[in-house]
Amino acid sequence: MHHTPQKRQREKEMVSQMIALYCRKHHGGKGGLCPQCRALEEYARARSDKCPFMEEKTFCSNCKVHCYKPEMREKIREVMRFSAIRHVVETHREKRKTQKGAGT
Repeated sequence: MHHTPQKRQREKEMVSQMIALYCRKHHGGKGGLCPQCRALEEYARARSDKCPFMEEKTFCSNCKVHCYKPEMREKIREVMRFSAIRHVVETHREKRKTQKGAGT
């Protein structure tokens, strides 16, 4: 049970970063989250706080109990999809950069 608080904290930090990235790209916010994204972040962090499966879970998407309200689940899915694509693009870009550098 002793790893749960750190795991919960990591999950909350990760979700905050993903929502911040999404909001910046889609809503053009410079000084923080727009009200809609702030509400989603607070909701997601609250869900993490209340999650009874934190110790053994991998990802919310693999959970048998979907604790998100349908509209919030749709919003967080959108954020996750966007973040996953960004991650793949950034990783690919980094890989190309290092391969180019290796040839010279």
